[in-house]
Amino acid sequence: MNRIIFATGNKDKMKEIREILGDTGREILSMAEAGLETDIEENGTTFEENALIKARAIAEKTDDIVLADDSGLEIDYLGKEPGIYSSRYMGKDTPYEVKNQSFIDRLEGVEGDERSARFVCAIAAVLPDKREIVVKGTMEGQIAHSMKGENGFGYDPVFYLPQYGKTSAEISPEEKHAISHRGKALRAMRDELKKI
Repeated sequence: MNRIIFATGNKDKMKEIREILGDTGREILSMAEAGLETDIEENGTTFEENALIKARAIAEKTDDIVLADDSGLEIDYLGKEPGIYSSRYMGKDTPYEVKNQSFIDRLEGVEGDERSARFVCAIAAVLPDKREIVVKGTMEGQIAHSMKGENGFGYDPVFYLPQYGKTSAEISPEEKHAISHRGKALRAMRDELKKI
């Protein structure tokens, strides 16, 4: 049975991936765990294109099922910034506290629904027979007025979930998996993989 290789080196992401895809009955490895390395230029214009670019690049090196994701934050008031540039926004090595504070500052005086934002996650699969599957999940919310919470990572402390009255860094990992963009996309991909 083919393994699943996920094109990421992010340990937090791999933990979530294993929790959600664990019941596919397949071994799930990161690129490093599979001994695969490659420099991939993400030059797509959408989350879906970037996920496919990554999955195809790794699929050339293995006969396993390859999954790759591209995800990020879209802030409507800022013309959907940072979008596909979420991880590179303000420079790749800029701490997320600095990035998050910049959004708070740029939205000063903006209230309510005008602060709308969403996390987006596209996951692409390249199967051993080279068939491709792409799924997408979103999590709607708003940009908070201040950073709060210790759970999660990246933009979570500034992403406010009105239904919880908390940021996505203040809810438990279990609650977040149930509603998160990545959780939704992973469950959609799990359903697709079970059909194989």
